[in-house]
Amino acid sequence: MSFLSIIDILGTFAFAVSGAFSAMEKKLDPFGVIILSFVTAIGGGTLRDVLIGDTPVAWLRNGTTTLVIIAAAIVTMLFDKFLKRFSITLFLFDAFGLGLFTLIGVEKGLQLQFSPGICVALGTITGSFGGVTRDVLLNNVPLVFRKEIYASVSILGGLLYLLLLRVDMLSHLATIISILFIVAFRIVVVRYKLALPKFY
Repeated sequence: MSFLSIIDILGTFAFAVSGAFSAMEKKLDPFGVIILSFVTAIGGGTLRDVLIGDTPVAWLRNGTTTLVIIAAAIVTMLFDKFLKRFSITLFLFDAFGLGLFTLIGVEKGLQLQFSPGICVALGTITGSFGGVTRDVLLNNVPLVFRKEIYASVSILGGLLYLLLLRVDMLSHLATIISILFIVAFRIVVVRYKLALPKFY
């Protein structure tokens, strides 16, 4: 397996768990939990692939994705009672999913030789829009539109990745550093309640 494939699987698992937790908080039945896991894990990547004309979309061409999502949903349902800090666990999985999928989207843009701005946009879409769809289905205001800095973290992480590649850093190392940056930034944002300025 390539390094990018490993990152993709980890991101899929992380977002699937995040979706499952959100569904369980709303008391959905097992079918609903699995559906929310799918939506959260593949929503951003599906939108990205449709936008760039890469069809059939990635998860339809890769049976591993479906298995990973179902496994993540089942594991979450079986072992949620053993997770002592429910909200923190959800947050960490969401943060890692954001970091992992942002880099997947940026890398896909680079493979297609898009401009840096478009690559970062694809990374942000991949990292954020599964969560947007999840929140809409759960009748919540999407996290990306609320006061917490979310999509901006994805944008900064994508820019950092491109900058590290520009200075000839190994792509694997640049990927790891950028993912950790996104996760750490999300932790700082939530810990200190940082937000973008309001104009109303």
